[in-house]
Amino acid sequence: VIVALLHRLKKIPRPQVVFVLGGPGAGKGTQCARIVANYSYTHLSAGDLLREERSRKGSESGQLIDTYIKEGKIVPVEITINLLKKAMEETMKADEKKFRFLIDGFPRNQDNLQGWNTVMDGKADVKFVLFFDCSNEVCIDRCLERGKSSGRTDDNRESLEKRIQTYLQSTRPIIEQYEKQGKVCTIDASRSVDEVFADVKNILDKEG
Repeated sequence: VIVALLHRLKKIPRPQVVFVLGGPGAGKGTQCARIVANYSYTHLSAGDLLREERSRKGSESGQLIDTYIKEGKIVPVEITINLLKKAMEETMKADEKKFRFLIDGFPRNQDNLQGWNTVMDGKADVKFVLFFDCSNEVCIDRCLERGKSSGRTDDNRESLEKRIQTYLQSTRPIIEQYEKQGKVCTIDASRSVDEVFADVKNILDKEG
């Protein structure tokens, strides 16, 4: 019975995760959409999941998330990880072949990373970090342009400057930690969408 159980457990793959990081407006969402269209990855945006939860009627976390997002602050880690975990479980339940995930905009700080390691230890494998490197000026210009049509309350200069500061102080050190482990693939994201995606393809074809 135990052997049979082990065989069954082996068939269930653990989620294979690629963390997608970069400043606001670096093109994470755009590139993730392209990856999904060309590879067997499911895109999970921590920000999108939080925004969906924020607007879901009757959500206890929604009000709290709303305040954090408006202030340009990072949402408590437990909320974000539970939303990501739930999304991965639901995706794999619907189709067990969908076990590759792009997690975009996470982990954003040391607290996120520690929370992930605690909650997801042995439950998911982080393959590598896809880092879209882009200057602050380019990021801000892109977000202001996006803000004209996105309807996002945080695509304004004041929120953006706070978000860039948060990114530099909190997220860059996470990227540096993964770099020491040899787990970061850096891409110059200041170029056109097609040029950036050509580099992304080279990495994914190599990394699998």
